[in-house]
Amino acid sequence: MSRSALDTSVAFIGGGQMALALAEGFCRAGLVDAARITVYDPSDAARERLAARVTGVRFAATGPEAAAAAPIVFLAVKPQQAAVACREIAASLSSGSVVVSIVAGLPIAKLASLLGTNRIVRVMPNTPCLVGKGVSVVCRSADVPPETGCRVAELLGAVGHVHDVDEGLLDAVTGLSGSGPGFVALLVEALSDGGVKAGLPRPLALALAVETFAGTAALLEQTGEHPAQIKDKVSSPGGTTIAGLAVLEQRGVRGAVIDAVVAAATRARELGAG
Repeated sequence: MSRSALDTSVAFIGGGQMALALAEGFCRAGLVDAARITVYDPSDAARERLAARVTGVRFAATGPEAAAAAPIVFLAVKPQQAAVACREIAASLSSGSVVVSIVAGLPIAKLASLLGTNRIVRVMPNTPCLVGKGVSVVCRSADVPPETGCRVAELLGAVGHVHDVDEGLLDAVTGLSGSGPGFVALLVEALSDGGVKAGLPRPLALALAVETFAGTAALLEQTGEHPAQIKDKVSSPGGTTIAGLAVLEQRGVRGAVIDAVVAAATRARELGAG
């Protein structure tokens, strides 16, 4: 364990799946010692799951106790629980505390009002963080010290890619990378069903669909090529791929996916306004 890991303490208000993914990733990367992670969650099941996966993690009896235990406090509760959770921990935050919110739709200004501090980092992670392949998009208030901002980015990097954006882009981010895993899962399911319809056994069809998606994503990431280039390379004149692509274009799949991202972004904006 590195010296920086020994010197880092973090707290989680909420111990659900995303908190588990983050805590596990921090420890796996050697960035935080499990004994320096403090979690508050009223659910027995959530605590048991965390204790089983992150050996040595500490649990607090209350949110304020957890918030007082570390200078970096992750707010990892559901949006409908966020206001109550913020008000509960506000008085327990130290003057140097930084709150990292992964609550969807809750803007920094609203968080600052609820928490009584402007030292806030807002993050939109996605579910592949659970397997270390996630995307976390970050914005921070001007009051967050640069070294703490870098430390938070380093921690988030333990579970995938990290991107910095202006807060005004976070609703669009939510529509794309936040909601995107649901869209991708539907497309994988559709590919698999197509394989079954064409005669493949379902387990093989699903494996091929998952592996094809993962392999194509890796190819795009590693080569840096535009998706259209990959598409064109596998579309031989009069071949099988171009025949299938013609059907997708006729059915409006491209437009439907674009509209799905915009609809999700619009809904994120509505949630933030409410």
